[in-house]
Formats: sequence, C-alpha cells, structure tokens
Amino acid sequence: MATRTARKRSTIWFAAYATVCAVAFWAPLRSLMQVALASDTYSHILVVPFVSIVLVWMKRERLFRTLEPNRSSAAVLFCGGALLGAVGWRNPSLSAGGDWLGLAILGFLCLIWAGFLFFYGASAFKAGLFPLLFLLLMVPLPTFVLDRFIAWLQVGSADVAEWIFHLSGTPVLRQGLIFALPQVTIEVAKECSGIRSTQALLITCLLAGYLFMRTNWRRAVLLVAAVPVLIVKNGVRIATLTLLAVHVDPSFLTGHLHHDGGFLFFALAMLILLPLFRWLQNADCGAPESVTNSSKSVRSSSLP
Repeated sequence: MATRTARKRSTIWFAAYATVCAVAFWAPLRSLMQVALASDTYSHILVVPFVSIVLVWMKRERLFRTLEPNRSSAAVLFCGGALLGAVGWRNPSLSAGGDWLGLAILGFLCLIWAGFLFFYGASAFKAGLFPLLFLLLMVPLPTFVLDRFIAWLQVGSADVAEWIFHLSGTPVLRQGLIFALPQVTIEVAKECSGIRSTQALLITCLLAGYLFMRTNWRRAVLLVAAVPVLIVKNGVRIATLTLLAVHVDPSFLTGHLHHDGGFLFFALAMLILLPLFRWLQNADCGAPESVTNSSKSVRSSSLP
C-alpha cells in the first residue's frame, strides 16, 4: 500500500516530466491546438486531456493504491514515442496539420504513458487504462480514413433521408447525394455528414459506458448501437429541414435550425439510446447484486 507521501512525490515527478515533454513537443502541440480551433471535426481535442485528468482523479484511490515502477516497459514506450515524435515532428507538413501531425502527437502520448509507467507502475497503468487510452482521441485521423468515414456518413444519412421522403409522400428524385424535391434541390455534402455530432455521440457513449457499467462487452454493445443511431439521427435532421423547406418556408435550409439546431437532433439520438443504456446498466448492476445477496444468505445460514 503506497503512502500519501509516496503518491504525492510520484505525482510531482510525473507532472514535471509531463511538462518537459510538452515543452519538447511544443511545435506539434501548438499545431494541434490550431487545427482544433479551426476545424469543427477536431474541436473535441481541446477537452480530451481535461476529461482524462478528471477520470484519473475520480479513480485515484484505486489507481495509486500500489506504486511499483516498471522501468523496462517504460523504456520501450519512451523509445517508441521518441522515434514517432522525431519522424512526425521533422516532417514539413507538420505546420499544416497534415497526417504527420497525428504521428507526432502519438509519439507525445507514448512518452506520457512511459512516464506514467515509470513513476506509478504497471498496476496503476492497468487500473487507469481507459483514461490513458482516452487520450488517443487527441490524435488526428489520417486524411484517407477521415474522408472514407465522412463519405460513409453521407451515404447512410442520404439513404435514411430518402426513406423518410418516400414515407412522407413527398415526390423526390435522387441522383447520388443530390435530391430534387418540389421547389428545393439539396446535396448531402461533407458539411451535412454530421461528423461533429457523430464524434460527440461516440465519445458520450464511451464515457457513459466507462462510468456506469462494469463489463466491457456491455460497453461495447452501447458503442456499437450508437453507430446506426447516429446515421438515423443525421438522416432525420436532413429530412426534417428539407421537408420544412418544401412545405413551410425555404429559409429553413439556411436558418437557425440548420446552423444551431444540431443539439436537438443530438438529444433525439440520446433518447433513442436511453432505453438500451438503462437496460445494459440494470443488467450490469443486477448480476453482482444477486451474487452478493446469495453469498450473504450462505454466510447467514452458516451462523448458529
């Protein structure tokens, strides 16, 4: 059992080490902040480190119960991080926020994980695996991966919107991602893919599963279930705005509901997932309780 003084000393050393790493990687970290501020796709990056810190603080008693520094594993991670950082940092496309920026940030994270292993040990690293891996959300996706994901969202959302158009009885002619309706023609462009709300929904499901469930397979079920829901949510958003433009006022395609109403459809997605979340949570909490109650009954029956 680690003493309070030992935990405090390790935390001070780790904070100093992390600060040195941040200073050494200031150029890619600054580029990352610029990308996050300039792009809706990566706006979540600004809050990821703070969420990880809060999660570690919430689990601090269990994480830092024992301190057994793992120097060998830390050295391997450190060397890997230094190599990734050197390759990514020296690339001329770093300042433009290209794919090499993700490589440099991944190298920085490897150094942070190495420091955590060195100062806190493997036991603490394993207990804090989710908050540590959550930092991977800071790494920008390669362009070809992001483009394919956005294209998949576009097609899926367009399919759902087309189904809603037919269900409403509205005449529609579709050519790829372009829809021709009475008085209105729309295109499901990249900006209509819902990539920002998609990331927000997936991150919310990740955190909800970690905080309120205890088995990994139930957390995975919640995360996988969010994928079709986010497609349906975005298709409903496109169809709603378009039908309002057709039957009420064309300005709905350019008004406040279009630009600022995303939270309403995000709330719709959360409401769709809520019954599944509650069922998974109750099933997750129910099994341990039954086991505990049965063990209590056995102990009580054995008493004279």
